[in-house]
Parts: sequence; C-alpha cells; structure tokens
Amino acid sequence: MRRVHRIVLAVALGCATAVPAAAQGPLEPVWDTVATILRTPAVPSAGYVRYNLPRRDFTVRMGDVTLAVPLAAGAWVGFAGTARQAVAMGDLVVTRTELGPVEAELLRQRLDVTGVHDHLVGEEPRLTFVHFHGEGAAADLARRLDSALAKTGTPRPVTVAATPPVTLDTALVFNALGQHGRAAGNVAQLSFELVAKKVRWHGDPLVPALALGTPVYLQLINPSRAVATGDFAVLAPQVGPVLRAMAANGIVVEALHSHLVGETPPVYFIHFWSDGRLAEVVHGLRAALDAAK
Repeated sequence: MRRVHRIVLAVALGCATAVPAAAQGPLEPVWDTVATILRTPAVPSAGYVRYNLPRRDFTVRMGDVTLAVPLAAGAWVGFAGTARQAVAMGDLVVTRTELGPVEAELLRQRLDVTGVHDHLVGEEPRLTFVHFHGEGAAADLARRLDSALAKTGTPRPVTVAATPPVTLDTALVFNALGQHGRAAGNVAQLSFELVAKKVRWHGDPLVPALALGTPVYLQLINPSRAVATGDFAVLAPQVGPVLRAMAANGIVVEALHSHLVGETPPVYFIHFWSDGRLAEVVHGLRAALDAAK
C-alpha cells in the first residue's frame, strides 16, 4: 500500500487543488459508487478523487463576522488507489455533541483517528476537526465512513451551488502573495508549498506538491475589511520565524499541531486568524510566507 499512501497524503493535509475532469480522464466506475454511498459528487483531482462534505447546517461566526463555509467548516474525504485497494483520508468538522459519537464510530469502523483539534478560537458554534485514515476496498471504505457521517448533522445529499461572481480584489491578493489562486464571490483560496526537505511517511518519501501544501483563505467582509484563515505546513526550524512574523503583523496563531502520526521529519501546522484592511491582511500573510522560506 505504500504507493497509494504517497498519492493520497495531499488529501489528508487539505492542500491539493481540484482540476477539471477532462485533465484527469474519465472516472473509474467505483468512484461513482463511492459518490452514491457518501451522497456527494466526486471531484477529480491531482492523483485522487475528492468528496466535499461542507457543514452548511449551521452558520459559523467569529465575533461580528459570519464566515463562509470554506474558512471554517469545509469537511471532505479523498480516495486514491483502486476499487479493491484504496486509501481514504480527510477530516470531518463536528460539533461538541457530535465529537464523541463520531470518534467512537470511526474507530469501530476500523478508521484511524490521526488528529483531533480546533482550527479557530472563539468561533460559534465551537467546532472540532477530526482527521482520519482508512485502507481497504473503496466501496467498503465509503460505507464505513458513511456510518461515521451518520453521527453528524452533515447535510446530504450535497448539492453543488452556482459560483457567484467574484467581488474580491483578486489582483491585489494574488499579486501581493505571488501566486494565483481561485475565487468565488467574496472568498479567495491559494495554496503554497513551504516544506523543501523530503518528508517520509510509512517509510515512503512524500512529494511536496501533493503532500505538504499550505492553504490560505481570504474573505472580504466589506470594502474596508477582510479576514483570513488557513494553516502553514512547516518543519520545526520554520515554526519560530513564522510565529514571530505573524505576531509582528497582527496575525493570531489559533492552533499549532500535527495532522499525521509518524511522519519523518515531523510536519507542524500553524492555523491562523487575521482581521483588518485587505491590504494589511495580505501584507501580513506575505511576511509570514517570506519568514517560512
């Protein structure tokens, strides 16, 4: 299963970017079967198939800000491999009352729990992210995960909403951060690679472009205000410089933890919250990115 582990790890870290189905070729029938079981569309991505499970059954607020789903409640699972030998990894977004039942069901279904933590501090309702990993036949994995999802209020079937026109100044964001991303409505998403050293998991080297991405989400609140969340994936020597750069630019570090168990060297994930004028938020993020490099 080592080859499959390498392919799917990007999903565990939430860094891979979906690409058009045409670029991936037709999906194997098993991935449509998984979509039917999980009741959410299959999204072909680079080396795996992604299934989004957004928590649209509640509204997440940070103080006076109502957050878009991608910034606070974007649960998902990714599958890689074959119909008979697949790996599934991702993270579920759960409420306090759902946490215990979900953890117990994941373990009962022989799905490993590889991380349990918060991504924000002070959000309402309070949410916890549960990272998981499983191996086996693809359809069987989907049924096992479906059993855990049933312990949550995740709305299913998942429908794909129409993409709203972009209202965020993407030229400002993308140019300042030195990378093009995706945007819809008042939200922009970018992904970076900040880990240059080879990292191994289960004895296999990980491809940085697939496994060690840093997602950043920005949301325009009004013409004079924006917020940003995400997580920087870095190695130990980068943690201190990134934390200092964030603090110097008014970015609050809301979590520092790992998403996996046993990778070498360990990779740390720095979740952050930034709130201010769009140009100031972007400037602070650029300083943190430069510190990581």
